[in-house]
Amino acid sequence: MLRLVILFCSVFALARSQSTAVSQCTAHPGDLPINTYILGCTTPPCILPQLEDCVIDVIFRAPRAIQSMRTLATAYLSVGPITMPVPYDLQANAVTCNFLTNTFCPLLAGEVVQYQLRMFIESFFPAGTATTIEFRVVDQNNVPVLCLRAPVIINPPRNNARNITIGEFDQS
Repeated sequence: MLRLVILFCSVFALARSQSTAVSQCTAHPGDLPINTYILGCTTPPCILPQLEDCVIDVIFRAPRAIQSMRTLATAYLSVGPITMPVPYDLQANAVTCNFLTNTFCPLLAGEVVQYQLRMFIESFFPAGTATTIEFRVVDQNNVPVLCLRAPVIINPPRNNARNITIGEFDQS
């Protein structure tokens, strides 16, 4: 029994250490998830290198029975005193049900769901840009399921070296 208690406490402590301090969305409705972890970031602003996926692990409770979901992303860029919303198409990553890790759609009301969101950081996102991104999940009727907001900074790619395939290297 003591081993079970120690195991539970260890798992709980690990889960608590794997959290990112995200905030409630301001431009879109939706409750905060139970837990959010942006890979490699516990305290925003989160550093997102170009040419890599931003990976966000989300745990939420389904507020109602849900047949299907999609994820939407919007960056908020400040230009002087004006803040402009810039929607970003997540393409195939927008199909939320395809990225659930502990269950599948349709969801039952009250079901606790684990979801891994991925957003590719394109090279055309200017390095050095500090912005805030809102990620929101909506159901088949466009009703909010969850929404989270996090400040980020876009960095250059981690490795600027050109990959060379064996046989490409000229030894002359």
